[in-house]
Amino acid sequence: MAHTILNGWLQGVRHCPSPNFNQRPANVAISLLVIHNISLPPGQFGTGCVEAFFVNQLNPEQHPYFATIADLKVSAHLFIARTGLITQFVAFDQRAWHAGASSFAGVAECNDYSIGIELEGTDDIAYTDAQYLTLAEVTRCLLNAYPAITRERITGHAHIAPGRKTDPGAAFDWAHYHQLLAAGTL
Repeated sequence: MAHTILNGWLQGVRHCPSPNFNQRPANVAISLLVIHNISLPPGQFGTGCVEAFFVNQLNPEQHPYFATIADLKVSAHLFIARTGLITQFVAFDQRAWHAGASSFAGVAECNDYSIGIELEGTDDIAYTDAQYLTLAEVTRCLLNAYPAITRERITGHAHIAPGRKTDPGAAFDWAHYHQLLAAGTL
């Protein structure tokens, strides 16, 4: 299914606005796509806890790990579930809080100029075919909408925050993703 973007929001997907965003700096082009992974509790899928986390409604008493992260204010633009279902939390023209301390090609503060996509997963559990297909389709849409993002400016969280982050991890098949991306039309 070909997606379109209207006022920074991907159409035909679930919207769940997060309060965790702010304005991008003036005159900064959106020029980077960052791929992440997340699962809450760690290693568990389909719990609804990622959504709760991104909208500041994670119950710290639900799981011991949650008490360590419940006060964090984070978000991503998109979350792609194991089924391929997309939820958008922040408009693309806004600054989501996904990258933290980061740098790409010598330019710090990746949140200022990037779009962050979270895949439901872990570093060491294979991602689903539905996730790869959805990610490739959404990436093509973003490449069309934001021409400063090129295929060379698609990266993982681990690459922009080395030593601090490891996602999307060894389980993410970059070659397969790039093959799917190339198979589509731009």
